[in-house]
Amino acid sequence: MASRDRYSRKLECAKCGAAGFAEASENDKGKGSNRGFTIDVMPKGFSTERTSPDPAKHMVRCRCGNVFA
Repeated sequence: MASRDRYSRKLECAKCGAAGFAEASENDKGKGSNRGFTIDVMPKGFSTERTSPDPAKHMVRCRCGNVFA
């Protein structure tokens, strides 16, 4: 079983200023589109809008309705 890299990523809404830290992980040796990116813990007030194995394409929705990567 492959290990996973775990890290925190700050989420901040440009529209309302809500902020928090998401706990994320991805495959240790992930390359290209097979990085296996997931958000393990989402901060209160945020939700996943569209999942993606690429962290740059994973879309998050703020409680105010703003959607961002």
